[in-house]
Amino acid sequence: MDSSFKEKCWQIIALIPEGKVATYGQVAQLAGLPNMARAVGRTLSQLPENTQLPWFRVINAQGKISFPADSSSFLEQKKRLEREGVVFLNGKIKLAEYQWQP
Repeated sequence: MDSSFKEKCWQIIALIPEGKVATYGQVAQLAGLPNMARAVGRTLSQLPENTQLPWFRVINAQGKISFPADSSSFLEQKKRLEREGVVFLNGKIKLAEYQWQP
């Protein structure tokens, strides 16, 4: 995975507006590398702890948080999304309502 892909991912993630989410696959597609959703996940896992990038707005294609349920990362992501008005129903986000459409 080259640094230009990482930078494209970061630029796209920075554009996701408050109260909206994008999927890993959507970010990969917008970065010009469809089918590279896992690479987006790896890129996010390498962000510094104090990043200002809204990493928490990126979820999986099923509308779920990808961290193990009840892990500290899961709870942090869920809390941040709920703070922005994103609603979870049975552990899922309704993509039809909350998915970012650039």
